[in-house]
Amino acid sequence: MGEQMKLEGQLRGHNGWVTQIAASPVYKNMLVSSSRDKTIILWQLDESGSVLTGKPLKSLHGHGHFVSDVVMSSDGQYALSGSWDKTLRLWDLNTFVYPIVYLCNFLVLAKLGLAVGGRTTRQFVSHTKDVLSVAFSADNRQIVSGSRDKKIKLWNTLAQCKHTIVNECHTDWVSTVRFSPSNTNPVIVSAGWDRIVKVWNLGTCQLKTNHIGHGGYINSVTVSPDGSLCASGGKDGSAMLWDLNEGKHLYTLGGNDVINALAFSPNRYWLCAAVG
Repeated sequence: MGEQMKLEGQLRGHNGWVTQIAASPVYKNMLVSSSRDKTIILWQLDESGSVLTGKPLKSLHGHGHFVSDVVMSSDGQYALSGSWDKTLRLWDLNTFVYPIVYLCNFLVLAKLGLAVGGRTTRQFVSHTKDVLSVAFSADNRQIVSGSRDKKIKLWNTLAQCKHTIVNECHTDWVSTVRFSPSNTNPVIVSAGWDRIVKVWNLGTCQLKTNHIGHGGYINSVTVSPDGSLCASGGKDGSAMLWDLNEGKHLYTLGGNDVINALAFSPNRYWLCAAVG
């Protein structure tokens, strides 16, 4: 039996299922969450007392249907969301989180045509069905999305779709997409309801590897901080570890129930799974 985790606190504010949470690697007291109530909430955490608490700084509105996924850029300036309304949205968080620190970036943002102030800066339109997963590249210059239309799309931050992966793509819903942070092996990892984990060359968008082994649909993939490993999990209750450099299966870990989400620790090879 592993070490038991202790509940430190709860955040309340959404009126529907919480579909995703994301943290800023720069600002440790900030979180964003997405929900089936069609909103994204920006939270400020307070660890000053004996119990972890938090307050919603802002509720972000714009999507016309459930928000299925949300991630934060590595510099903490933006949130990226995907929705069942078939779109992605890029949100500027500067006004609510960093009104002073990032004030000098206003002119840069203005030159890029981006609005400042916790609202949608870009809307990404191209998918024909629900967007299920979104991700930023490590340098925040590229965006990837996966959808129920069985397609993977690569975008720039100006909401221009640069490539749609069709050849050798998934034969069912694309439920999860992630970039590898590795500079030596830059890849996109995707998985879906066809039970396959696919690894794509980021430069060419060509398929490198099919990882086959799951006995049910896949809900989540996550890539280790150094980009060498990938973990996947879903309906069959197993977390599978894959070597992205060698293109092979390493281990299978039993989760004993449906795995809904996976995440590596940012500084150790610890893998966390949300099951049930």
